[in-house]
Amino acid sequence: MKRVAFIFKTPPHGSAAGREGLDALLATSALSEDIGVFFIGDGVLQLIPGQQPGLVLARDYIATFRVLPLYDIEQCYICADSIRERGLSPEGTWMLDVKPLEPEALSEMLHQFDVVLTF
Repeated sequence: MKRVAFIFKTPPHGSAAGREGLDALLATSALSEDIGVFFIGDGVLQLIPGQQPGLVLARDYIATFRVLPLYDIEQCYICADSIRERGLSPEGTWMLDVKPLEPEALSEMLHQFDVVLTF
């Protein structure tokens, strides 16, 4: 079975990339047990709790990230540099249990996967 990584690097609003990536992630979880999820760049904004997508006329898919552990998706990482660049704290509260990694460690982790999909 191939190891599959999903990278979320777009903000939660303004495009459908995050929602499409989440749909693909959940569908892939039925086929593979070795999935990693990475939040990089503006993708870290996907995990900020308390967002109100309805205010910008967007669909509320963001809360769905909370169900990943129910699908046995437990390898979730967030880029520590991306967090700091956006004025957030790596120790902050996230919608999902994620492990902050520095860019070098994140890159090493990504290289352990056979397939990498970016959204």
